[in-house]
Amino acid sequence: MSELGYRPCVGVMLVNSEGRVFVGRRIDNKEGDWWQMPQGGVDEGEDLKEAALRELAEETGAQAAHVSLIRQTEEPIRYDLPEELIGKLWGGKYRGQEQVWFLARFSGTDDDIDLQAHDPAEFCDWKWVDAEQLPDLIVPFKKRVYRAVLEEFRALI
Repeated sequence: MSELGYRPCVGVMLVNSEGRVFVGRRIDNKEGDWWQMPQGGVDEGEDLKEAALRELAEETGAQAAHVSLIRQTEEPIRYDLPEELIGKLWGGKYRGQEQVWFLARFSGTDDDIDLQAHDPAEFCDWKWVDAEQLPDLIVPFKKRVYRAVLEEFRALI
């Protein structure tokens, strides 16, 4: 595992006008009631802000016209996959992800959210939640990441 690197990734904490955060339930996670914020890999040579807006549009249907990026994390946040997942995700090339997170303000309406905007869809359901709930909703191996993101963005939410 120590020979494997980290997958470059972005994540978006999308906050609505009420200060609530978007979370989606992954289609491919059948083993729990886990919810997560939009995130995804960065393409070779892709700008991080562009990657964040692309991933957000793919996963939520939220278009750039309704999204303002407010801030990004000071430093990337890394996490390791649990042993049972190493070699099974991302072609077996990575031990985890190195994520740059963005806080984004959403000015659209719930009708502007479209989980089918990209084929294949990543989420089967979505909701707005209080930011403080985030660490309790994510899979256990990402809890530290969500606590760090929440801590860094809390004052701006």
